[in-house]
Amino acid sequence: MNNKPIYVILADDDESDRMNFKEALEEGKIKTSVTSVNDGVELMEYLMKEDTQLPTILFLDLNMPRKNGLECLVEIRQNEKLSEIVVAIYSTSSSEKDIENTFNSGANVYIKKPNNFAKLKSVLNEIVTYVNLYRDPPFNLDNFLLKI
Repeated sequence: MNNKPIYVILADDDESDRMNFKEALEEGKIKTSVTSVNDGVELMEYLMKEDTQLPTILFLDLNMPRKNGLECLVEIRQNEKLSEIVVAIYSTSSSEKDIENTFNSGANVYIKKPNNFAKLKSVLNEIVTYVNLYRDPPFNLDNFLLKI
C-alpha cells in the first residue's frame, strides 16, 4: 500500500459540509491532505495555477454559485493538464439526470452526500482506500453510483 498521503481537493460552497468532510477524512484510516475551495470559479483558478499540485482525487459538489460542478467537470476533462484527475461528484442530488450527465461528462464516481457523519466517514474511507490502493481507479458504470 502507498504510504504517501492522498491529496484531496473539495469544491463545495457549504461551509458546514466542508468542515464535516475534512473531519471525516481526518478520522479515517488513510492519511490525507485536504484543500477546499468555495465554488467552481475558485476551483478552476486554483487548478490552473502553474505551481499547483494536482489532487489525487477531487470531490466536486454540483450545486455551487458562479460555476457549478458540471461546468467544472466539463472544463477539467477538456483541459490536457487536468484531464486525468479522478473526479468524485459529491452532491445532495440523487437526480437520474445529474447522475447521467456527470457520468457522460467524465466523472469517475457519483456520491450522494450522506445524511449523517458515520455514513460520511464510511463512504469517504471507502473511496480514499480505493484510490490509495490503485491510484488510478478502474471505475465503470457498474460502480459509478456509490451506495452505502
